[in-house]
Amino acid sequence: MFTYHNISKMIDHSLLSPSLTVDDLEKGISLALAYDVASVCIMPYYLKRCADLLQGSGVKASTTIGFPQGGHATAMKKAEAELAIAEGCEELDMVVNISQVLASRWDYVREDIRAVIEPAHRAGRKVKVIFENCFLQAEHKIQLCKICGELGADWVKTSTGYGSGGATIEDLQLMRAHSPAHVQVKAAGGIRDFPAVLKMRELGVTRVGASKTKEILDECLKQLGLPEIPGHSSTGKGY
Repeated sequence: MFTYHNISKMIDHSLLSPSLTVDDLEKGISLALAYDVASVCIMPYYLKRCADLLQGSGVKASTTIGFPQGGHATAMKKAEAELAIAEGCEELDMVVNISQVLASRWDYVREDIRAVIEPAHRAGRKVKVIFENCFLQAEHKIQLCKICGELGADWVKTSTGYGSGGATIEDLQLMRAHSPAHVQVKAAGGIRDFPAVLKMRELGVTRVGASKTKEILDECLKQLGLPEIPGHSSTGKGY
């Protein structure tokens, strides 16, 4: 059993495609408000405007750090995080340094993640740590879950949506199994319909990144026998 808000509050509405125009971004924010999702994950340059539009609503402003490749210098990731916080970001989705993960340079990886989590948590913000699982082996993912648990990350996240693969059932099961209870799991990449979101929920996932928000939630409303939300169209260009 589920309610509409059980599902809508799982969704981070993604507005990250570089081809999105300002008009697309404005429409996407409006859609997210109308459908009362968890957050809008938007390109950093438009974050302040997004946060202003979402202020006082139940929808959070979120953005990306070190996105999408993760190879930014740690100091740059920290600076990105501090700017995002100053501009009203409530949740930060950061990409690990994939190169350093593959080299098993775990001290570097830990400090890179810490540099974003510490200023975010001091400001009362939350952090989702993106692994980009398509490039990693199971042992890398398990070690990342351990580090994120030790640092108090709020979520571990499968993917950016811009790698060679997205969320898989196997990865989500592994991440949930190897993350402590206080760390939630977010699925991103390839989640395009309502049955997929229900499956994520069954696996213990609490957030999903999606650009097909309207399609997913329209089907949810239909399944629950609730009226459609009029007046909005989806760009379908988020992830």
